[in-house]
Amino acid sequence: MPEFHASAALLPQGWAEDVLITADAAGWITTVAPGAPPGAADRLRGAVIPGLPNLHSHAFQRAMAGATERRSPAGQDSFWSWRETMYRFVGLLSPEDAEAVAAQLYVELLEWGFTGVAEFHYLHHQPDGTPYAEPAEMALRHLAAARRAGIGITLLPVLYRHGGIFGREPAPGQRRFLNDLDPWRRILEGCRAATAGDPQAATGMAPHSLRAVTPAMLQAVAAEAGPIHIHAAEQMKEVEECLAATGARPVQWLLDNAPVDDRWCLIHATHMTAAETAALAGRGAVAGLCPTTEASLGDGTFPLRPYLAAGGRFGIGTDSHVGTSPRDELRQLELSQRLALRERAVATTEAAPHPGRLLLEAALAGGAQASARPIGAIAPGRRCDLVELDDTHPSLLGRSGDSLLDAWVFAGQANPVRTVVAGGRRVVEGGRHVAGLAVRESFAAAMRRLLG
Repeated sequence: MPEFHASAALLPQGWAEDVLITADAAGWITTVAPGAPPGAADRLRGAVIPGLPNLHSHAFQRAMAGATERRSPAGQDSFWSWRETMYRFVGLLSPEDAEAVAAQLYVELLEWGFTGVAEFHYLHHQPDGTPYAEPAEMALRHLAAARRAGIGITLLPVLYRHGGIFGREPAPGQRRFLNDLDPWRRILEGCRAATAGDPQAATGMAPHSLRAVTPAMLQAVAAEAGPIHIHAAEQMKEVEECLAATGARPVQWLLDNAPVDDRWCLIHATHMTAAETAALAGRGAVAGLCPTTEASLGDGTFPLRPYLAAGGRFGIGTDSHVGTSPRDELRQLELSQRLALRERAVATTEAAPHPGRLLLEAALAGGAQASARPIGAIAPGRRCDLVELDDTHPSLLGRSGDSLLDAWVFAGQANPVRTVVAGGRRVVEGGRHVAGLAVRESFAAAMRRLLG
């Protein structure tokens, strides 16, 4: 059975020293013993934190990162102009390309400390919109990529039928995404069958947004078992369209018309009124924040302070993968608040004065909830997902405990992650993924095909 000895580890009850962590052969933590000698255990000499859940990923967009920055001739660039570029790119991807790109992404996520990913997957069909012989072909490619990399995964097959609020016809660039309920259910069942019995995988549902599904479709999805993720209020144009069509803003419409509770994760939820913010927090749902993508696309700033004050839960995702680091997502989240409010240390309380600790623990809990997997803590009954931060790294040297977490989040650009364990198995050693070179070769071949 795997055994790990951490010189220092962040447990649910706080920091502890000389922690012996035992897991079974399937990767479940069985015992956690502070103050224990290492014996023959695998030594983790730095500061060990739980592996982080990434609650929002469109893996194929990793191949686009950095390629959509040029100013358009009109000079009026936004999420909506970026989306048109994405539609053109998405027509190029084969199943083999999608798997290679996803595997490269998942290796990078692991190297930065993400040990689980929720794959919000809507690239379902062939370029002309024809389904593959296996309806879940593209989703299963992402599962294969996750297994190759060793990352835990929650597959979220997306229901995407329309191009605007409640029934507008889709654009030609969306044809690879489109399904009615019955074809989507076949994809969902394929994902459920493939993840059944795998402790490193789970399946949920993702009605893409109020732009892409009807109320009847949303009701049908909500009747299914499992976590539900949906884009909401990312852009003001979306808010305005929803107001015009329904008389309500997107988050308010969902709260009034859908059974939003702790199964739900509202991705972005950027543009909310004070009443929506408090109401969403009160439902126990998770706000899925993707700060580097939201900054990249010019989305806006999430109302973090009032949301936390109302008891709101959140997790972090890397969405379009212009960034792949949990540290950078947490940093961007806090710094965006500082810019908006012209204050410092926003994500803190009197009882929790270190923003690194508060942000980390919130992201662990919210990400685990949204992923519907037993992750996010070093405790018996959870997956053995561990991240060792090198406390001899220049950005962390001389720091410990909560001060080390502040330094991890806010100091420097280099990566101080030394070791990552996912499901009881070492996948990153010395800061490098154990299969990284082979995965990179497949990725390079795919990119040559896509860009050639």
